Amino acid sequence: MHDKFKVIAGLAAFFVLVTMPFWMGTLRSAPTPTPDLSAKGSQCVEPVEYMRANHMKLLDNWRNSVVRDGDRVYVNSAGKEFQKSLTNTCLNCHAQKEQFCDQCHKSVAVEPYCFSCHLTPGQKLASVATNPALMAMTPLQSLSPETHSQTLAALAPLNPQLSQDARR
Repeated sequence: MHDKFKVIAGLAAFFVLVTMPFWMGTLRSAPTPTPDLSAKGSQCVEPVEYMRANHMKLLDNWRNSVVRDGDRVYVNSAGKEFQKSLTNTCLNCHAQKEQFCDQCHKSVAVEPYCFSCHLTPGQKLASVATNPALMAMTPLQSLSPETHSQTLAALAPLNPQLSQDARR
């Protein structure tokens, strides 16, 4: 019973040391990034507050409904119709991926997989042809026979695997 003060002081010191990273993080949080919201269009598909909180869910829902159901039209909360397309809707206005998407995603340590399939504005098809992971996801079979042949012919010098696939 004579060590009661030492035990309580030790437990308090232990508690402070263990929880320090949590409460120090809240006291000195990093500034919230401010992405470049200047866009070519006059209106985003939804209000800024909604997009900031829910864009990842919205894009996942778009992907699923387009790929699985063939539903390519989005009607927003105001009743306006938009094409469900990251490339042709979102990136048409927010063309600078580095200033718009990457700034926030890097600050929260998120690596979205959107651009493992989608090209960013200005990105060349050749960069896709030299990446086997992207080529595996490129639906060349869904193209018309003429377009498929032209695409394979254009990409074959960049990726030898394509010329082998074309012979099969």
